[in-house]
Amino acid sequence: TVFSLRPFAIFNRDRILAAMFLGHMASQHESGCFPCTNCLVAVPQDRWFAVESFGRHRDILAPGLAFTGLDCCGCCITLRSITSRVEQSSVSVQTKTRDNVFITAHVAVQQSVLPDSIHGAIYTLSDVHTQIDSYVSNVVRSSLPQMTLDEAFERKEDISIAVQKRLAREMAAYGFQIHRAFVTELVPSAEVVQSMNEINKQERLHSAAVMAAEAEKVKVVKAAEAAADAAQLQGEGIARQRRAIIDGLRDSFARSAAEPLGAEKISELLLVTQYFDTLRGIAAQSETQTVFLPHGAGAVGDLLSQIR
Repeated sequence: TVFSLRPFAIFNRDRILAAMFLGHMASQHESGCFPCTNCLVAVPQDRWFAVESFGRHRDILAPGLAFTGLDCCGCCITLRSITSRVEQSSVSVQTKTRDNVFITAHVAVQQSVLPDSIHGAIYTLSDVHTQIDSYVSNVVRSSLPQMTLDEAFERKEDISIAVQKRLAREMAAYGFQIHRAFVTELVPSAEVVQSMNEINKQERLHSAAVMAAEAEKVKVVKAAEAAADAAQLQGEGIARQRRAIIDGLRDSFARSAAEPLGAEKISELLLVTQYFDTLRGIAAQSETQTVFLPHGAGAVGDLLSQIR
């Protein structure tokens, strides 16, 4: 007698294809351990099996090997199963915010079957993911239009909590438990993203221009303050220099002359000294310049006579 494993391979392939097309959370028809009967069944650790006698629900089988009763070619006993794992559904909802910005919200929902409500989870809903999609879309489309775009990004957690509360209340009636709902991403339209980036760019350029102007202003102010301080120090130095010259001239003439010099004589001497200092300063310039001055042998005398 040759025992072939081909029927079991076909059976497992059919189960995998059914899970791909119907979704993991949807109930699936199962077969027993033998091709021609469902009297003996091995329930996997991650699934629950429902036993039906002539189409009527009879019992729920826990993981392990179980005897379901007498059966002939699957006519008397049929089996359905549903996963006990925590599954995740991804929902995308497009809506607009209060400031008329179209945005797509991506929501991830984690759900599983309640152990006490396996019968309702198997026989109530035909498409769990579609039902979850409807509730999520309803909550998101009622929440986001009340917020601006910035508020939507700031209050993602509030939207997640609202979705989770609504799903937990509604899906419990169908035998499902909602573990967590997350707003994973808020994606504005490409035009909005481009405009936001452009606004951010212009704001940064404006800030950079303001900072550059402030830096230039500081440089100009500091240069003016430095020039003012230099002029003040130069004036103080010239004043001390003139004072020293006047004191020196007064002392020199006081020793050599019979009568002291008056203020007028001292002013004339100081003026002559400044005149020659000016000529020396013009001659000492490094740049080539032409300066016309009415200067001659009697220039100093003419200058003094003009002052008198």
